[in-house]
Amino acid sequence: MSLKFFDKLSQNFIELLNDKEDYNVIIEVENKEKSFTAHSSVLKYRSSYFQQELENIQPNENNIKIITKPSIYSNIFDVILKYIYGGIVNLEKVETKFIFDLMLIANEFKLTELSNKLETILIKDKASCSDFTSLQESALVPLLKRDDLQMKEVEIWDYVIKWGIAQNPTLPIDLKEWTKENFITLKNTLQQCLPYIRYFQLSSTEIFDKIKPYKKIIDKQLWEDINQYFWASDRPVKSIILPARSILVTELPPRTNEPKEHFSTIISEDHAAEISAWIDRKGQQYLYGPFFGGSGGNDFYMCSYQSNFTLDSSGFCSYQGASYERSISSTTNFSIVDYEVFKVVRKS
Repeated sequence: MSLKFFDKLSQNFIELLNDKEDYNVIIEVENKEKSFTAHSSVLKYRSSYFQQELENIQPNENNIKIITKPSIYSNIFDVILKYIYGGIVNLEKVETKFIFDLMLIANEFKLTELSNKLETILIKDKASCSDFTSLQESALVPLLKRDDLQMKEVEIWDYVIKWGIAQNPTLPIDLKEWTKENFITLKNTLQQCLPYIRYFQLSSTEIFDKIKPYKKIIDKQLWEDINQYFWASDRPVKSIILPARSILVTELPPRTNEPKEHFSTIISEDHAAEISAWIDRKGQQYLYGPFFGGSGGNDFYMCSYQSNFTLDSSGFCSYQGASYERSISSTTNFSIVDYEVFKVVRKS
């Protein structure tokens, strides 16, 4: 049994932050009009940015290192410091712009955990209310550019469309009533956003259900390339294919020697251990890969024209050797006797 007392620990570190006697760092913000005191040991261990910054600064005659960040507002940096020390961020009654500015500063200081969480709040949580649609284009576009945006691409598309429509309240509610001019209006509104949607990382179903209804706002060449990519993937396209966003995946729990209930009817425990070992040795974040899965690609796909795999004449499997570093099959077509789908879930 392990007992955790994070609340008290957080409280004590906040008290340390407020201690004005034992500090050895001063951070000046807002053109040096405001300043904060801190402790180098805490800053270095919580932020690689501060670790590098402090190594390059010589202390003054009082053995104090001074960091100057003139473009950062004091209310933003106050939240940053409280997060660094206590892991607490209070976002009650704050505007969307404040959250966006906070996210940018967190990203500058390489506070990945905070930056990713704020990013999710901006796109996902704020998308359910009018606050999201009031987000400035200058705030939305940098979010769409991020490779580490932790959302499904189809959700990002939905929110972008919702944002674009909100900027033009005169557009008809029913899409069936839209005129050519209505689509042109939306296209012009989203001209800075649309290039950063990862269209080729969507599934064919998502393209059909979500993108096709708005195909008039997409460049003709891009729409042709999207269709060609999914139905003739071996042919080159003219449009730029943006890479899939990096999806963070929780580590698998450590393997133990304790006996466990057999979880698969297809692979053995030895196979499972070997696959898990492959995953453990990965040095980078995991990316989705199935062709008709969450992101697209040319790895492996299963297809059935009847939307299921119960009819032998309607389902098929195909392998493209060019998509693999080494050959894994001598034929392009194959069949599957049985299969299982596994999901990696967060440890409780």
